[in-house]
Amino acid sequence: MARVFVASTQIKGGQAFICGEEMHHINRVLRLGEGDELTVLDGLGGVFEARITGKNKDTVFCEIIDQGGPDNEPPLKVTLVQGLPKADKMDLIVQKGTELGLSRVIPLKCERSVVRLDEKKAAQRQERWQRIALEAAKQSRRAKYPVIESVSNWEEVLTALPEDALALIPWEEEYNTGIKSLGNNGTLFGEIYVFIGPEGGFTETEVSRAQEFGVIPVSLGPRILRTETAGLAVLTMLMYEYGDLGGT
Repeated sequence: MARVFVASTQIKGGQAFICGEEMHHINRVLRLGEGDELTVLDGLGGVFEARITGKNKDTVFCEIIDQGGPDNEPPLKVTLVQGLPKADKMDLIVQKGTELGLSRVIPLKCERSVVRLDEKKAAQRQERWQRIALEAAKQSRRAKYPVIESVSNWEEVLTALPEDALALIPWEEEYNTGIKSLGNNGTLFGEIYVFIGPEGGFTETEVSRAQEFGVIPVSLGPRILRTETAGLAVLTMLMYEYGDLGGT
């Protein structure tokens, strides 16, 4: 069954109102019409089975026929703070990270970032990455999709770190602390931030600054991973150890 995301305000009184890109997707790609059924998601975890009752040029109208569905969101919230990579690597990171269960992505400007975005281009990239996250959430049958934040700098991210969050920064110069050694005595972490460098990695200055805010350097083992691999590898480890990846 087709799945579409709408704002929570577009579901009320036993009806759902689908507009914008999702309306065009229903009409032009899925070619659904009156009487067809689909799944409507509010992005907050709400899952609604609906039937199309009518259309106009701006809106597809649906009646809600059932509410529920599996709660398939991971118990662990992971925010990926990703150093801006070159080319279309961020597309892959956002797409696959969404499938694995990411909650949020913060694109990060770093000293070794080759990509330099002005305000207009940064906004365009953010919009593109958000669309990719939404489509990946549909494909992987998630009830929510990751929020893609605006491109940020180090101080903006570090000063906004929640006090109770675990924050990790994989770094090739760290040899003693690995993710397996973190442990949490069987208690699920509420929220984890993972900092991943761009091509060329983080500088010592960046890592030292992060440590001042409680960010913990960790090793990913003896091999150096590419920027588009490292974040997904860490996310997989965390979701397996502390989330729901691999089943119960």
